[in-house]
Amino acid sequence: MSINLHSHVFAGNPLRSKTPNPVNPISLNSAFETLKCRILDSNNNSLSPNFKVLPLRNGRPLASSSLTEGNLGLSWNLGWIGLGELKGILVNCGGAELSGESFLYLGSSVEDDEVYWAIDVSDEGGLVAEFDSMKLCFVELRTLMVATDWEDLKAMGNLAIAGHARALLEWHNLSRFCGHCGEKTVPKEAGRRKQCSNESCKKRIYPRLDPVVIMLVIDRESDRALLSRQSRFVPRMWSCLAGFIEPGESLEEAVRRETWEETGIEVGDVVYHSSQPWPVGPPSMPCQLMVGFFAYANSVEINVDKEELEDAKWYSREDVRKALTFAEYKKAQKSSAAKVEQMCKGVEKTHSLATDFNVESGELAPMFVPGPYAIAHHLITSWAFPDKKLNGVESLECHSKQPSGSVSNLY
Repeated sequence: MSINLHSHVFAGNPLRSKTPNPVNPISLNSAFETLKCRILDSNNNSLSPNFKVLPLRNGRPLASSSLTEGNLGLSWNLGWIGLGELKGILVNCGGAELSGESFLYLGSSVEDDEVYWAIDVSDEGGLVAEFDSMKLCFVELRTLMVATDWEDLKAMGNLAIAGHARALLEWHNLSRFCGHCGEKTVPKEAGRRKQCSNESCKKRIYPRLDPVVIMLVIDRESDRALLSRQSRFVPRMWSCLAGFIEPGESLEEAVRRETWEETGIEVGDVVYHSSQPWPVGPPSMPCQLMVGFFAYANSVEINVDKEELEDAKWYSREDVRKALTFAEYKKAQKSSAAKVEQMCKGVEKTHSLATDFNVESGELAPMFVPGPYAIAHHLITSWAFPDKKLNGVESLECHSKQPSGSVSNLY
């Protein structure tokens, strides 16, 4: 039995799976030198390799809406623009001239002879109307996340690419100046890192990652799990405990500390489950890495820290199973996909995520947990359905009495 880690949203980026040979024309350095030449050349539409660019505006990737194969439902695609076409669009809307430093290398496809780039166009206001005429729009990454069919591997790959692009661009916006001497920084390695422009400093700066532990706390004796609510959650949603790792702290120590601080529960065994990149947090934290665990309680009396949580409760396995109504997650996905379509048509349709989770009778479900786009969902599902394969992930439940740092030790 194993976990399919590619089922996690924002993981499994298809552009990062293979790194071409450095002398290959689609490798990072070679492609970047070619890019700078093509920016100056107006006749490069048919050249090999083909350069595709993903524009982002205020962290929102360009997207389009479409019908899936067989017209079974709505889906979305990334709004890739050819380099020559992007240059023409910028000229039409009076935008700034392109430079190589404006682009971030996302990856390449040897099979398709294509190189993929991202560019921040937040300062180019005229582009919005230009893209609207092409039925393209800038969509919040969280909306695309919910709108993605987690059974569609291509859509999941597109979401991972968009998440990677947003994380890199947000990090570039945060690291405009050197934290050591205060001078401006300049992009290096096609945007994969930055360097201080001060000749006496030249400090290297790499993309920021903020690790977070997320844990499902389990009471073995009573066969129940601890779920919590924060005030920012939509009504009726409950989830796992989570918290940032502090300097000088191990992952297991962070799990025990956060659980104790927020709920007063003492944790013993801590077992790793899986991890998930999470680039949909605030711009100040361009990419969090969610590291998931099962945490086994040594005590059961709850003492909620009201500054951290609104509430925390023990839920039986049966109660949790009722909250995992997969038909309702599918309903939310279709509703968000329809919203993307409306936005691309120029008629944004507002909706509340909370209203998407209704039971078939039309009444609101008593509670629900985050959808398959969140690692919390997979942690909870693994415990609630230990013998079933759901959403492409084989569920697992640890009955081992000994602590372990690896899923492979559970069997």
